Amino acid sequence: MLQHLNLTTFEAFSLWGVLVVAVLGLVYALFLRRQVLAADKGTAKMQEVWEAIKQGADAYLSRQLRSILPFIGLLTIALFLSVYIVPPSREALQRFPGMDENSLKLLIGFGRAIAFIMGAGFSLAVGQIGMRMAVEANVRVAAESRKSFAGALQIAYRAGTITGMLTDGLGLFGGTIIFMIFGVAAPDALLGFGFGGTLLALFMRVGGGIFTKAADVGADLVGKVEQDIPEDDPRNAAVIADLVGDNVGDCAGMAADIFESYEVTIVSALILGLTLVAATDQINWIIYPLLVRGIGVVSSIIGTYLVKAGPGKPGDAMAAIFRGFLTSAAISTVLFMIVAFFYMRDVPGGWWRPFLSTSAGVLLAIVLDRLTDYFTGTEATPVREIRASTSGGPATTILSGLAVGYESSVWAALVIALTILASVLIYSGMGVAYILYGVALTGIGMLTLTGNNVAMDSFGPISDNANGIGEMAGLDKDARQIMADLDGVGNTTKAITKGIAIGSAVIAAVSLFGSYITDVSKIDPLALANGIRVSEPNVFIGFMIGGAVPWLFSALAIKAVARAAGLIVEEVRRQFKIPGLMEGKVKPDYRQAVTISTVAAQSELVNLALLAIVTPVVVGLALQVEALGGFLAGIILSGQLLAVFMASAGGAWDNAKKTIEDEPRNLAKNTGKGSERHKASVVGDTVGDPLKDTAGPALNPMIKVINLVSLIIAPIIVQYKELTLTTGLIIVIGLLIIGWAVQRSRKGGNFAAATAAVEHKGGKKK
Repeated sequence: MLQHLNLTTFEAFSLWGVLVVAVLGLVYALFLRRQVLAADKGTAKMQEVWEAIKQGADAYLSRQLRSILPFIGLLTIALFLSVYIVPPSREALQRFPGMDENSLKLLIGFGRAIAFIMGAGFSLAVGQIGMRMAVEANVRVAAESRKSFAGALQIAYRAGTITGMLTDGLGLFGGTIIFMIFGVAAPDALLGFGFGGTLLALFMRVGGGIFTKAADVGADLVGKVEQDIPEDDPRNAAVIADLVGDNVGDCAGMAADIFESYEVTIVSALILGLTLVAATDQINWIIYPLLVRGIGVVSSIIGTYLVKAGPGKPGDAMAAIFRGFLTSAAISTVLFMIVAFFYMRDVPGGWWRPFLSTSAGVLLAIVLDRLTDYFTGTEATPVREIRASTSGGPATTILSGLAVGYESSVWAALVIALTILASVLIYSGMGVAYILYGVALTGIGMLTLTGNNVAMDSFGPISDNANGIGEMAGLDKDARQIMADLDGVGNTTKAITKGIAIGSAVIAAVSLFGSYITDVSKIDPLALANGIRVSEPNVFIGFMIGGAVPWLFSALAIKAVARAAGLIVEEVRRQFKIPGLMEGKVKPDYRQAVTISTVAAQSELVNLALLAIVTPVVVGLALQVEALGGFLAGIILSGQLLAVFMASAGGAWDNAKKTIEDEPRNLAKNTGKGSERHKASVVGDTVGDPLKDTAGPALNPMIKVINLVSLIIAPIIVQYKELTLTTGLIIVIGLLIIGWAVQRSRKGGNFAAATAAVEHKGGKKK
């Protein structure tokens, strides 16, 4: 398999070693799975609630799979046929000498299509298996909370680690095996691998985000604000949908999101590394990123297994999780240095440059971790300011949260800009290709801690669900306090990982942007000989369109949440009027809210995916390759600022609400649950919910889908420079598709089916 690469013995053994490490990560996930499943599931009442959550999550994912499979099938065919429009790359000709052009196109086409299916399948597996393990863990965390804080923390974190190690193991395995088969022609297939993972992440982020926040907003507005009952009160008809949404949104969605970032950074590092291989005739440039990823799996295994807490303070839990994160970071950095010193010292510029680039990525993850913790943590100044502003009512609460979100975007942008500047300084005097490669290595280094990051994220919904199960099952006060403390820590870890996910998305997108410039230059050295000049009208137009797309995308996603939440509000209000329900004598129909959220989520999947896939095709063919570069720059800048704003504002509002709920309830002093301050904080939280859990996170895969589509179509755009009848027809069809998707989304698509489902069951008055 490796003969065509002309590797040294060390390099050949290293690549096989990387594959072994990828499998080791998967074995570790199985080991943790056995530990989690061995834990007690608690009382019959706890298991009854858990079974309802499990059935709702399974039903949602099954319906989502049926919705997206036809779309995946069409794109697989399109990717296979894409190689017939342009000739194979120079690297493909080198890898398979003696093949005629048609046979080579057939081989590369099959490789790209199969890699696309592999990427989509792995992303789907990470999301679905990770979500199912989160559902298995939530009831066990609730049961363990009756015994100890440390035990409950360990189950929740290790269940999250299963998802993290699946992300690590499958991402590394897929990227490595494709490289071992295709060698220098790997980018031709890896584009399909990255695109498959990214597209599935977009589906799971959009669908899961709409589901979870429609249920959450609807449940909170009626339950907390109107009826003054607890968050997970079993009388609330939307409470099961809310708990299901935590899993399909935060577990399945985030896992797929970080998995595709993991894939995309490998793709961009290998594409940019090949440019340096061609210039220096040293394959080290593309072996080193794979070795770094292997190191990351090992360090994540060690760091995550060491996460243990003391007898029972929330601060202990956060400290234990962050200690595991830092342990993995320290191990990774030391091993980076050793590998770089012995393997990269003969490359131009010396070993210390690639070492510093990957280490900068680890540092970036830590800085973004701390930055997000500052803007969203319960003890930090921003959240305390929002909590204080609730005394003025919902308006001042929303204003203070908006200010927090806007400010956080500035600092996050500066941190990422400084990280890119670090690459410029590290590779100073060596040329743009080296600088862009350094940025790609930064992304590789940043996602070295993927296992830890995904574990931290999944910890949040697992703890949240456990808290809900505890309340609905009527567990004792001490157990409820343990679960509430874990839930509070989970809110912070979710917010932190969202910050890291956004940062990784931007770095990955910048790397893909560099790959786009490199690939275009290979096909036509004159196409971007003058760079991407914003002074050119077409480029500036592309830049403006790119900057606008994230706003349109976010608007459509938030409207979908608002529509579904409105219907859920009506349904919950209707059920509260049922005689005996408020007294606990009649059980609510939980399935109605699950049905509404499910249909609402599915109605937007294809619309938003088409917006991301078709827009770059239209811009590229209409305005040409340099303008498409401007379009990508606009997408990255606007998308990053908007995503951080939404994630930070929403997270801060959420934790401000949590801190008020932890206050002693005294309505005369306007403190605690049920107070006017609490109601104001709930309004802020419900405004922030679709920002932080729907639109904001969905921007990550959207940015990368657009970048990958641009990479795939770049050879076509360069080859067909002149506007012909064929390209003109494609542009018109593309514009019609975009218009249809936007209009369908604005009108709710087939969302009317949700209303029909409620009416059919007698849910609304005729």
